[in-house]
Amino acid sequence: MTHAYLPERALIRIGGSDAEAFLHSLITTDVEGLPEGEARPGALLTPQGKILFDFLIWRDAGGFLLETDAAQRDGLLKRLAMYKLRAAVEISAEAEDGVTVFWDGEGGGIIDGRFARAGLPLTRQPGKHGDGGPEAYDALRIGAGIAHSGSDFALQDAFPHDALIDLNGGLSFRKGCYVGQEVVSRMQHRSTARRRVAIISAESPLPPAGTELTAGGKPVGTLGTVVGNEGLAIIRIDRVGEAIADGSGVFAGDVPVSARLPAWTGLSFPTSTDEARA
Repeated sequence: MTHAYLPERALIRIGGSDAEAFLHSLITTDVEGLPEGEARPGALLTPQGKILFDFLIWRDAGGFLLETDAAQRDGLLKRLAMYKLRAAVEISAEAEDGVTVFWDGEGGGIIDGRFARAGLPLTRQPGKHGDGGPEAYDALRIGAGIAHSGSDFALQDAFPHDALIDLNGGLSFRKGCYVGQEVVSRMQHRSTARRRVAIISAESPLPPAGTELTAGGKPVGTLGTVVGNEGLAIIRIDRVGEAIADGSGVFAGDVPVSARLPAWTGLSFPTSTDEARA
């Protein structure tokens, strides 16, 4: 099956003459440079630079649609309204429930730019357009190294770099200020990102999500989404690099595993105190 219905996704519409400027000055995405027909990731950060809300954003009917987890929608609506002030912006929840994703040339909709960067053609369409379950989609996400909040990291506990938002089109370093911009820009220029999304593999089925990962006897992260023998985790790449170099191994609980960084990122594990660089 080459599609999946994701009932846990929800949509927010943002319109009005000031919508583009409002979003551009608030979220991590380069909204002014957002092309038609493509969804790009984005986040609204805390002043300390951590992800408060994450979403996909695309142009629609003269405005924008934000796709987020249904559990985040009400909080995100309130936060956007708080920043609105006197701007000519209209913010509302879409009535349609869920999103359907298509791959392998099936269906239509908006191109998901995260998967495109990983070489996978995947599109998204609001509403239910089939009965495919989410497991096949989760397997695609794992193979592409695409993390979701809730499943793979907790909100207010991860920086954009941790979730690869700096590399997948969701974080601009060229536009003006937005909430949390100073912190993430400093991380970028000083190359201090030590946590990154990794694909975790084992020769047998992995233990469940939430299992601690260790490398060289040190904690390096926690398993997130798991499908069969593969899963995602945000891990300390410096500690994993050391374990790879000295042969001490990486474990999920007591299960030996291997860890690899998504090929599309250009990242590699450091073999010293140096950070991985794209």
